[in-house]
Parts: sequence; structure tokens; C-alpha cells
Amino acid sequence: MEEKEIINRVAGSGLKTFDLEALYQPGERVWLDISDRLHEGLILREKEFRSWLKEHSWSAYEGKFVAVGCSSDAIIPTWAFMLLGVALQPFAKKVVYGNVEEMERALFREALEQVDWEEFRDAKVVVKGCSKVDVPVEAYVEVASKLRPVAASIMFGEACSTVPLFKRARG
Repeated sequence: MEEKEIINRVAGSGLKTFDLEALYQPGERVWLDISDRLHEGLILREKEFRSWLKEHSWSAYEGKFVAVGCSSDAIIPTWAFMLLGVALQPFAKKVVYGNVEEMERALFREALEQVDWEEFRDAKVVVKGCSKVDVPVEAYVEVASKLRPVAASIMFGEACSTVPLFKRARG
């Protein structure tokens, strides 16, 4: 019996893979909720808040990604979150206003701003669908938007099983 050579058609297809997982920034994510700093759960008292800022052990946030916010329905002045940013800056890798999900979206936005989209000029691109980390849907939408002007075609999924998203018209 003659053995036939197995040909990897995916490898020879010229497809370029865009893997959002590669843009994930490893590190601990933390949400700093200031609701327990409010008087009666409703009012931020500046003197007490500033005192807490001075006494708090900010080194616990060393190298972490920190989202700051308030889970209470209280109205918090903007300067309070700015003070948190000032206190966290020497320790945290990144500080954002909002929750951890919003921080993750911000991290991916920043990473996508660093991509050289020209690398995908006239390429057939597969945006990898499976990931070991949670990639925000917003990041996938942004990738599609950035690839559209440069790529010959855009697909989603894995090279062996893709969903076509865009194909430039010939001519």
C-alpha cells in the first residue's frame, strides 16, 4: 500500500492569525471599592477620607492592576477618585476608574493601539476565537474595525473552521 503524503493546507494557505490572547497583560486585577469609606454609606467626608488615604497600606497594590470605584449609590466627587489615583500610582501597574471588566477593556484598548496594522496589509486574517483568558467582546470589535481597511479578508475562529466576516472586492 502506498502512503500518501499528508499536506497541511492550513499552513500553506497564507493565513495570518491575530491572537488577542497574546495582548493580555498578566497580573492580578483588583477592585478598590470606596463604599466602606462613606459616612453612613452615603457621604464622603473629605477629612476622614484623606486620613484613610494617609494611613492605608498602598504597598499591598504593588504591581497590580487596580480599578477604583464605589458600589454604593452615593455621589462621590471626582477629586476623591483622583486622590486614589495619586496614592496608587507609585505602586499599581495601572489604575482606572470603574470595575475590573472596564479595566480589562482599557488594557486591551491600550494594547491594540500598539499594533502595527500594516503588518496585515492585503492579508487573509483569522482572528483567533478560542482563548485561555477572557477577552472582552469590545476588543474583537476593535480588531475587526482596525483590520477592515487593510486586510484582504477577515475571518473569525480557528484556521480549520472559520466564520467569514469580510472579503475585499476584487477590482
